[in-house]
Amino acid sequence: MAKIDGYDFPEDLHYHREHMWVKIEGNKARVGYNAWAQGAAGKILNLNLRKAGSVVQAGKTLGTIESGKWVGPLKTPISGKIVEVNEEVLKKPSLINEDPYGKGWIAVIEASNLGEIENLIGGSDRANLEAWLREEMAKHKV
Repeated sequence: MAKIDGYDFPEDLHYHREHMWVKIEGNKARVGYNAWAQGAAGKILNLNLRKAGSVVQAGKTLGTIESGKWVGPLKTPISGKIVEVNEEVLKKPSLINEDPYGKGWIAVIEASNLGEIENLIGGSDRANLEAWLREEMAKHKV
């Protein structure tokens, strides 16, 4: 596991530049919000997601996330069809803060093009993860 500025980035995941993580499970992708993003956002208060059965495209909106600091879009990291949403996190959005890579997962997408994973940063690519995180910290003045 890479730990960058106190935030965990598991090596078996891939990271979207819009702060989503992806875990490949066969032809499906479990997605969530990364540890740094949830820390920067503060306590997550509300989460609105597209419904299971919805077709999503990489880079387009999966839903919205709201904290005490801001409201913003969740960008889909991989194209496909949403086959499951985490009902527990919809009921208790702060699960994202408590366990972003476990109980705080957001949705499962049946991938239409697993090749899109090449557009993400691999969890074992510490140098690129660190460079990206530094850019994000500077951009958001965190």
